[in-house]
Amino acid sequence: MAHLSGLLLIDAPASALNNAGPIPGERVDNKTAVKFIRTKGGAYPYVSAQAFRYWLRSSLEGSDLGWRPAPVYREKKVAYTDANPMLYWDDDLFGYMRAPSKDLEAVEAREEDESQADLTPVEKDTIVSRVSPFKVSTLVSLSPVTPTDDFGVMARQEGHPVPHEHQFYKTTLKGMFGLDLRSVGTFYHREKAGYRNLDTPRKQQAQGRSLEAFDNDRAYRLPRDERVERVQTLLRGMALMDGGAKQALHYTNVAPSFMVCAVTKGGNNPFGHVVNPNTRGEPRVNSEALSEALEVFSDQFLSPLYVGWVRGFMDDQREGVENSLTGRKYVLDHPRSVFERVAEDFALAENAGWLD
Repeated sequence: MAHLSGLLLIDAPASALNNAGPIPGERVDNKTAVKFIRTKGGAYPYVSAQAFRYWLRSSLEGSDLGWRPAPVYREKKVAYTDANPMLYWDDDLFGYMRAPSKDLEAVEAREEDESQADLTPVEKDTIVSRVSPFKVSTLVSLSPVTPTDDFGVMARQEGHPVPHEHQFYKTTLKGMFGLDLRSVGTFYHREKAGYRNLDTPRKQQAQGRSLEAFDNDRAYRLPRDERVERVQTLLRGMALMDGGAKQALHYTNVAPSFMVCAVTKGGNNPFGHVVNPNTRGEPRVNSEALSEALEVFSDQFLSPLYVGWVRGFMDDQREGVENSLTGRKYVLDHPRSVFERVAEDFALAENAGWLD
C-alpha cells in the first residue's frame, strides 16, 4: 500500500497560531495563552493536528481549485457531515463519523430536515465512519521558548481603557503528514469500526454509478482519474494554505517554508529526524540523517525525493543539502512548485501503481 509521506516546517517569526484560552489568576481577566507542551527542558509551543486540518480544509474551500466540501448537520451536542465520500472530497480524504443522536428531539429535527429526505429511518440511526486517509502530526516547536506577554488596550471608547494581554512566540514548527493512497476514493461497507463507510443508500448510489467492486466485494472504488484529481487538489491546497489565530496582529504565513516528501511503499514516515534544532534552537536540515533515510529505505521509495524550500529560509544550508543528494533522484524548488510537480506526477501513466 503506497503512501505519500512528508515533513514540513512553518516559520513563525512572531506568532500565536493556536491558543488555549484565558489564563486564570492573571492581572487581567482576558489574557490569552498559546498552546504549549511542558517538559523538563522548557515549553514547546504547538499547533494541534485538528487546527492544521481546519486550516487546510478552509483553504481548500476558499480556493478556486474546485474542492467539494460536505455539508455539516448539527444536533445540540452532536455534529456530523453528510458522510458521502463519493460526492464530497473532504468526506473522502479527511474521514468522518456519522452517529446521529437517538434523542427524541434530534429524531424529530431530522424528520423535518429536507436535506436528509433521502435517508430511511433505519439509515438515520446507522453509524457510519471512515478512517482519514490524510494524516498529520501535531506541529511542535523545534526548540523550547519562553512566550512573550503582549499588553494592549481597547481605548477607542469614552472612559477608562480596557486592558487585555496575549502570549506569542518566535519559533519554527515541525510536523509530519501522510496520505494513504490506496484508501483515496475507496469506500468499504464492512461491519467494522472505521470501515463501514457507506450505509444502504450510499451503497445503492455506488452500484448506480457502476463503481468498481474492490477487495473481494468489500468496497467500491472511484475511477482512477477521479482519485488522482482529489489527490492533486489536496496537494495544491497545501501549497496555498492559510489560517491560524491572531492573524490580524501577527500575520503569519502558515504555508510550508520547507517540505520534503516522497511516495513510499509503507505508511512509516522516513523523514521524522531529517530536521532538528542547532545549538541556537534554529532549524537545521540534517544531511546525514536524510542520506541515511534514503539509503536505509531505498527499497521503499516509489518516487523521487521532493524537496520544497523557500529562498530566504535556511539559505546557508541549501548548498550542503544539494551536495548530499548528488547522484540521487530528487526535485528541489519552491514548495508551491514542488507540490505542483508531485500533483502532476500522480497523473503520469507510469505512476498508476501509486494509487493501487
